[in-house]
Amino acid sequence: MNIAIIGLGNIGSYLYKYLLSNKKILEKKNNCLPNVIYVSAKNKKRKRNIKISKNKWLANYLDATKLKKIDIIIELIGGAEGPAKKLVFNALKNKKHVVTANKALIAKYGDKLSKIAEENNVNLEFEAAVCGGVPVIRALKEGLIANKINRVYGIFNGTSNYILSSMDKENKNFKEVLIKAKKLGYAEKNPKSDLNGEDVASKLKILSSLCFNSFINNNIFVEGINFIDKFDIDNANNLGFKIKLLGVSEIIDNKIYQRVHPTLIKKTSYIASIDGVLNAVIVDGKPIGQNVIQGEGAGPEATTSALVSDISSILRGNIKFPFSISNNERKKLLYKEISDRSYSAYLRFDVVDKPGVLSNITNIFSKNKVSIKRLIQNPSKSKKFASIIIITHTSKDRFLNKVLNQIEKKTYIIKRPKLIRIGIN
Repeated sequence: MNIAIIGLGNIGSYLYKYLLSNKKILEKKNNCLPNVIYVSAKNKKRKRNIKISKNKWLANYLDATKLKKIDIIIELIGGAEGPAKKLVFNALKNKKHVVTANKALIAKYGDKLSKIAEENNVNLEFEAAVCGGVPVIRALKEGLIANKINRVYGIFNGTSNYILSSMDKENKNFKEVLIKAKKLGYAEKNPKSDLNGEDVASKLKILSSLCFNSFINNNIFVEGINFIDKFDIDNANNLGFKIKLLGVSEIIDNKIYQRVHPTLIKKTSYIASIDGVLNAVIVDGKPIGQNVIQGEGAGPEATTSALVSDISSILRGNIKFPFSISNNERKKLLYKEISDRSYSAYLRFDVVDKPGVLSNITNIFSKNKVSIKRLIQNPSKSKKFASIIIITHTSKDRFLNKVLNQIEKKTYIIKRPKLIRIGIN
């Protein structure tokens, strides 16, 4: 089968090299030869650690969708709009199989693309779009097919996980760790989508759709790690917790709740031990119970592992529905806001250290039916400021936020108050 790789950044270049040097073993394993005949990139002159003959370069990347001899198009451009969108839509319409690592594209247009793929009897594969080398997409489509899944959650972003675990272990602040992450290649020059939770949200929407046989839904609560500082990390440690950025999707009474936010996790739990750039996906279902898949979440090696898995599936002649079942069978389930879900929470208030502040804060908690489980007051050395840490009993999310919003308006507040939910629930 003839392949065109569109996008030759770090991942595209690594994949090209891998397919070239491993095509014989892949032919033996799949009984079909993967043959890269064309490539395309935005910057043809960029220095790459590979040699590509001139006759393999396409003058226009969209030509890949029109040439009859091309069977598989691998999209590694990125982004939900522009060239990536044009390429994938055109490729599927022209009966080309598509393999992509583009979570933003699948999260936004996956429903439309899967319909086109199904109508044209071609594959749309996106294992590499979610958690790199963690084979969760294929596990959900095939390995866990017998299970009725009620929840999927975990650590889906290596950059944010590296930052949080490094702040904890290396005793450094957010800014210092982010600079180091960029130097090591764990964070992009502009890591906005990693830090604000958008990257995890895209992945979670895809996983929700696969787990619950539903269409992709944008009703999702998203909060990143931008506001977490070293003081919160230390407080969590003293309280017996670690802070992790989690994606959680669960079905309760036929309603789906999707959320992405920093979470205080007990130090003794499995997920608290996932450090550095590792990802972990945990699936709860029947009859299997709990299934855990862990591995490298990003980078050329991990992503290539996922891409080759998808390519191999196509080489074997398996035409499959992109989201496991036909578009006609997928459901429009009700996706709910998390305001009615209940959690215990960590709240932090940095306040002017003067009489009456603490009693005013606890009074606001009481009026909003939020019960306090534990209270810690840390005065500063100058005794002009204090940090008040409150751990609540289980309360509805909307009540917790009501407390936060009311206290935030008070004149004794120095910095914006913080709320971090506790546990998976």
